[in-house]
Amino acid sequence: MTLSRIGYDVDGPVATITLRRPEVANALDSATIDELDGALDRADGDEAVRVLVLAAEGKHFCSGHDLKELMDGSDPWADMRTTAEGKLRHEQVMYFDRCVRLRDFRKPTIAAVQGACSAAGLMLACMCDLIVAADDARFSNPVLRMSGAAVELLVEPWEMGPRKAKEFLLCARTLTAAEAERYGMVNRVVPREQLAAAARAMADEVALVPPITAQAVKGSINAMVDRMGQRDSWRHHFMVHQFVSNTETALGLMRERTAGGMDHVKREQAGETP
Repeated sequence: MTLSRIGYDVDGPVATITLRRPEVANALDSATIDELDGALDRADGDEAVRVLVLAAEGKHFCSGHDLKELMDGSDPWADMRTTAEGKLRHEQVMYFDRCVRLRDFRKPTIAAVQGACSAAGLMLACMCDLIVAADDARFSNPVLRMSGAAVELLVEPWEMGPRKAKEFLLCARTLTAAEAERYGMVNRVVPREQLAAAARAMADEVALVPPITAQAVKGSINAMVDRMGQRDSWRHHFMVHQFVSNTETALGLMRERTAGGMDHVKREQAGETP
């Protein structure tokens, strides 16, 4: 697969996938998600790779779904999304399944987060086993104010507990890196200029664990949260998300955004507006 939206590099036991759409704050369009999935195939098939780092170019880690693509119907899945059934299939494959695949990836994963980490970007980061955040990182999910039921996977209750998750979502809070670390969402906070080095240092620490051991322990911890209901709760929320997204309230706001023009969407995508 030819890569145009992400970078893929291997250095010793560490593979680094880098989101490379800084002009739209690394928003996730269908092509980017496809390339990310292909990179996971490469990392999975390379037995020399023991740890995967997910990073991003530019000021922001990821601002979420590519709203421009979703609103103007320019992606290859556009025809499928013209019906509720097509939309469900699109989001099941591209967002739910692809994210859960990263969460279940057999090798340990580390997200290196800077700047905005919002909505689907937050969902993506939380699929990784560990998160290193720059001190300028900001975590948010303001989708409820846009009439959406958060995003496809409701990660927040599992990351910060139910009460803080309700406040975070219902009040559209933005967490600083320090707050995210305090709530348990982030493992480590470092100065922005040290982010890449800190993520690599953590990856090198993890790489000292024999692969079979790392895979087994990661699998056991994932099995624990699954038995606590994580996977089932995500499936439940995915259907809730589909229902809310197809209400007249949500569809009406989407039409208003489209009528308002793409300049506003681009500014929003780049983190210039709430």
